[in-house]
Amino acid sequence: MNKIEFGDCRETMRRWAGHGVRAQTCVTSPPYFGLRDYGHDGQLGLEQTPEEYVAAMVELFRCVRDVLADDGTLWLNIGDSYASAGGQSAQAGQMADRAHGKAARSARFSGDGIKNKELIGIPWMLAFALRADGWYLWQDIIWSKPNPMPESVRDRCTKAHEYLFLLSKSERYYYDAEAVMEPVAASTVERLGQPTLHQQEGSARVPGKTNGNMKAVGRPDKRNRRSVWTIATRPDKGAHFATFPPALIEPCILAGSRPGDIVLDPFMGSGTTAAVALQHGRQYLGCELNREYGPLQQERIAKAVPANDNLPKTGDLFASG
Repeated sequence: MNKIEFGDCRETMRRWAGHGVRAQTCVTSPPYFGLRDYGHDGQLGLEQTPEEYVAAMVELFRCVRDVLADDGTLWLNIGDSYASAGGQSAQAGQMADRAHGKAARSARFSGDGIKNKELIGIPWMLAFALRADGWYLWQDIIWSKPNPMPESVRDRCTKAHEYLFLLSKSERYYYDAEAVMEPVAASTVERLGQPTLHQQEGSARVPGKTNGNMKAVGRPDKRNRRSVWTIATRPDKGAHFATFPPALIEPCILAGSRPGDIVLDPFMGSGTTAAVALQHGRQYLGCELNREYGPLQQERIAKAVPANDNLPKTGDLFASG
């Protein structure tokens, strides 16, 4: 597979679905509400109201769902916006990416019931709308940023997190918990290494519980991955923006797909999702509205695999020849 097509991702994915294309997992970060003007007709993110933005995202992710395998998953990174009654408009810029300092920006609109400078709540608005549209909503993962975008605010805390939602197409879905396990804490190793562990009775549970006393249990080497991921943002010198961090994408790909599976990103941007997919033995499939990202994608993808790996070039998925 290993293709990136330029144009409106909704039209592209509808065509893919008609040809029976199926990806195992989708890892993506769509344009946030009211952040940037990408300078393209039909771009997403500059809708007049949060409700219009959410409706556009629901339509988009219907297209994603049609391309996903029946047991496929969607890993959706989305940040929030603050309302601005008449201040800043969206920033303009040719190579403006889905920069992950965007949660601190203001969305210019007059919203029903949302007051000036108030947090809009876009992530949960979108998550609930996707659930209402048929997606299964399984988890909200907190992306904790140790190096957040500075904010000149004095009436609230600096925003240092974003959401990563795990959704699935069906009730039963593929998830490899073993692939994303974490090392256990030193205290856990000590607790489980007690020589008298097997002799301990354990403490009593709350009244009414019938499954015995609580005992020290668990693996001495690994634990199930927690739902708060501390990952620093990474500036890209070539693109002049803060890109989708590879460390944020890796666990999504490892948990959501098998080696050889196709990883989809309808907002491929600089190609980070494609590069990480290749590094972990997966294939990639992506869309991008801005053709100026092409050289950057090719450079990033080329660095992801050895030169002698005969990497297929990006292009038209259904080109003849």
